[in-house]
Amino acid sequence: MDVILIPGLWLDASSWAEVTPALREAGLNPRPLTMPGVGAPASASSDIGIADWVATAVTAIDTAEGPAVVVGHSGGGNVAWGAADARPDRIARVILIDTAVPFDGGIISEFEKVDGVIPFPGWEFFDDEDVADLDAATRAATAPRTRSVPARVPTDPIALRDERRYRVPVTVLSGRFDDAAFRDFLSQWGPAAAEFEAIDSTDIVTLDTGHWPQFSQPARLAAAIVAAIRRS
Repeated sequence: MDVILIPGLWLDASSWAEVTPALREAGLNPRPLTMPGVGAPASASSDIGIADWVATAVTAIDTAEGPAVVVGHSGGGNVAWGAADARPDRIARVILIDTAVPFDGGIISEFEKVDGVIPFPGWEFFDDEDVADLDAATRAATAPRTRSVPARVPTDPIALRDERRYRVPVTVLSGRFDDAAFRDFLSQWGPAAAEFEAIDSTDIVTLDTGHWPQFSQPARLAAAIVAAIRRS
């Protein structure tokens, strides 16, 4: 089975490098993606929006042998759910890493633009609980691998049109929330909660990690992805 791996903001296909070997050992075909415009200057990326990122994921799904699993980390979860809306009959499961599904018209977030793009803001920008398991060596090794993202992508509203997306099973691999805590947290977010509640089959798995388990706990993340796929 093909596993489409969608990175979050500032990351490319290489961010999955420590996760993919275990997926292959489990008999899966991991296909990590790099999204359009990542690392490109504004002159080459100003026209790229979230729809272009979704289209890249859809192309990967269309070339898969049979139904694919789509994995989205952080802001990549918006892309994964957009792909589920575009190809609900081609996706066996969506797996979200420390994020939730977006609602129609939802965005990823807002970040400061520099020279017409959005650079990685540095590990110190994030909440302590998100980066607590990234030691100094890991931070130093991974920060140089980050890339800017097109300015439009984080604030482009995503368009969701096909209600068949609600038939696609969704697993959330949450860094710190268990099932009850995740649903309680999400209940504060209005349309996001309604979108999640409309999905026929959802489950939440606690990773007990920060926000970047592909760097801090890649073996644990890979095992959780394989376990979620085996439930499909």
